[in-house]
Amino acid sequence: MSDQSKFVAGVVLSTLLSFSVFAAEETPLKAADRAAILQTLAAKLDENYIDPAVAAKVASAIAGKNAAGGYASAATTQAFSAALSKDLRQFSGDLHFRATVDEGFEKPRTAADETRNQPARRGYGIGKVERLAGNVGYMELTGFLWPAESVGPAYTSAMSLLAGTDALILDLRRNGGGSPASVAYLMSHFFPAGDKRHLNDIYDRPTDTTTQFWTLDTVTQRYDKPVYVLTSARTGSGAEECAYDFQTQKRATLVGETTYGAANPVGPFSVGHDIVVMIPSGRAINPVTKTSWEHVGVKPDIAVPAAQALQTAHAAILRNLVSSAKDDKDRTDLQRQLAMVEKGETEKPVYTPRQDR
Repeated sequence: MSDQSKFVAGVVLSTLLSFSVFAAEETPLKAADRAAILQTLAAKLDENYIDPAVAAKVASAIAGKNAAGGYASAATTQAFSAALSKDLRQFSGDLHFRATVDEGFEKPRTAADETRNQPARRGYGIGKVERLAGNVGYMELTGFLWPAESVGPAYTSAMSLLAGTDALILDLRRNGGGSPASVAYLMSHFFPAGDKRHLNDIYDRPTDTTTQFWTLDTVTQRYDKPVYVLTSARTGSGAEECAYDFQTQKRATLVGETTYGAANPVGPFSVGHDIVVMIPSGRAINPVTKTSWEHVGVKPDIAVPAAQALQTAHAAILRNLVSSAKDDKDRTDLQRQLAMVEKGETEKPVYTPRQDR
């Protein structure tokens, strides 16, 4: 498997969506073309899908539908790939499956492709770093980009900015996933130096190998304050692993919605006529629970609509800070800030000169 394929195997939602960018124009398909595509697809499923019995069932169901003329109206690559996406999911019950049209899938990568994938141009997947009222840190991660050795130092820099906060909110509500190695790099900041944690395993069926993911000793910035992780129904793949790691390691409180439920890693496979099928070829295995969030999602500790998760987490943190404050002035200020957060208000910035100079 190429380096690119290895990366894609660690991504579900964000990678799946990216293929549509390169979608081809409508290309006609004949009945013989569809039959050839389905024959190739059946072979790819048999060789790579994580559950061989389900692979055989799905291949048989699709072949039967084709024999009955069920795909006769899918006369273009776009229409046929859309039909395959729907049926692969329906016949398997696996939402990872997706078929798209990608003319450039098997073409050599260009300099433009490399530039597009540079993590620096995407902010290393860090959407925002902020200090909220009450000295609460906030970091939004919109994706776990690769390679980990490139994005990891950016995580450390962000954590350095937040090192002096009294609690941290990690926002994964818009995060569709990414590299499990980058997840491990981020997680390494939240345990003491020397406290090495086994976070996740990924079994790959095509190679019959298992890769383990552990926290890293080399991460220098560590954070030992309370952590709250925000989730939504959109939180997927590697972002779900991150939330699940925090939860199973008892290191954070999860706030928001049950996540997407896409644990198993996927890989892209060409089935002919520029159609590429994303096939789940591996299985995530958490070392604590011996299972994963596949199909069921990661359930939050505090369930609220995703749009209310930040306010809920911020208010919960401020309540704890109020109860533990030892200085009367600090307590009064925290109570004032808590009242504003509970009302959904924020302090307005002041740009006029101070009068007490």
